[in-house]
Amino acid sequence: MTEPDVAELRRRLAAFAAARHWGQYHTPKNLASALSVEASELVEIFQWLTPEQSARIMDDPEAAHRVADEVADVLAYLLQFCEVLGIDPLRALAAKIDRNEKRFPVPNPPEPQDRHSSE
Repeated sequence: MTEPDVAELRRRLAAFAAARHWGQYHTPKNLASALSVEASELVEIFQWLTPEQSARIMDDPEAAHRVADEVADVLAYLLQFCEVLGIDPLRALAAKIDRNEKRFPVPNPPEPQDRHSSE
């Protein structure tokens, strides 16, 4: 099986929704709301975990499955949202990274200090 690409996943999601006549419900508002709900369901999995437990969550097959399912739900709604609004998500992300690289430049390394100075 080949790795799916974003365009193929968007096509499959659109076909899935069209076959079920869900287009009338796939408004930007509804999709943004659904995206928020699914993201909250992902957060819920981690809600009461310690940072250490959250870092190891994928070690538990049942928890890993839940996380992967919620990630899939979030991505599905995000891709459908982009489809409805005509947003290319990869171009949008690339543009955002470009802006952030300009906005938050890599800081200059600190000047080395003389270990024997009295400062």
